[in-house]
Amino acid sequence: MTNAQTNKAFLNATDAKTRAMILANIANNYGITSADAFEEVTDDEAEHLLDYVTGAERAATSVLMQLHGLA
Repeated sequence: MTNAQTNKAFLNATDAKTRAMILANIANNYGITSADAFEEVTDDEAEHLLDYVTGAERAATSVLMQLHGLA
């Protein structure tokens, strides 16, 4: 599975609040919108989702990805 596929599968597996928190974190870090953040992390050339997430949300996202078997 590519990074883009893994990122998309994980975001689709999370609830709306968690997905919004992760995308807002990325958007704030890069100065883009949450919609743009989603496009970035699901692009064919995307890096692993954790490469985009910062702060405490990064650790929380890592744990959630592990729980979903997508780490």
